[in-house]
Amino acid sequence: MTEIPEHLLKRAAAARDKSKPEPAQAGGGSAAASSSGDSRIPAHLLERTKAAKEKSAGTATAEDGGGSVAVAEKVGSVVAAGPAGAGVPIGAGPGGHTQRLLTVVKSGTIQDVKATPVDKVHTWPHLLAAEFVAALACTALTFVFSIFVHAPLLQLANTNQTPNPSKAPWYFLGLQEMLTMFHPMVAGVTLPGVGMIALILTPYLDRNPSNKPEDRKFATSLQTVHLMFWAVLVIIGSFFRGPGFAFVLPWVEGLFFEL
Repeated sequence: MTEIPEHLLKRAAAARDKSKPEPAQAGGGSAAASSSGDSRIPAHLLERTKAAKEKSAGTATAEDGGGSVAVAEKVGSVVAAGPAGAGVPIGAGPGGHTQRLLTVVKSGTIQDVKATPVDKVHTWPHLLAAEFVAALACTALTFVFSIFVHAPLLQLANTNQTPNPSKAPWYFLGLQEMLTMFHPMVAGVTLPGVGMIALILTPYLDRNPSNKPEDRKFATSLQTVHLMFWAVLVIIGSFFRGPGFAFVLPWVEGLFFEL
């Protein structure tokens, strides 16, 4: 419940004391005093309101012979308004009196101060715990892979004999594969540069704040095309290139790929 300030309570108590009828008025049987005791409205305000009603009724009779006209007059804190000739104004309260209602409302009750929920979590422990578990899983996978898959060292390199085929590490086989199709300037600088610039500009081109893949179709499509393009080049360079880096079929010519 809204708490009313102390100074307003004091003013309301003083107004109630002032509106109580005096003995002389109460003994005369005045209708205004009786009404004042019931509705707690000062008698002089009720008399001014009654005079305003009579004035509005007389104005309506003089203008159109008893027609209806709305007259409103503000007297202090009382407003008398309504159709001429009617006994009770429109919107009047009990007893036919109109009065202002003083209400104290705190600013927080008329303003939307509810916090907007956001889809965010704390870095610790939510994010770091998940990353730590993922790192442990990758370490365990690498450890098990090294047990079952042998990667023996080759013989010492012979500077007078170049292996055939001579392949780059798997993460560079995409570039080596493009060198067989395009000029070195295009394969080594232009195409990789365009791809990197496109990936850098993706967050600025697709500014949707959602993390759902269905809401980020442009960014998802661009990243998918980039990964698939690079994966296909690496697979071709690894398994479909033989001596002289010529195209071969691995199920016919054999594998020319070492881990």
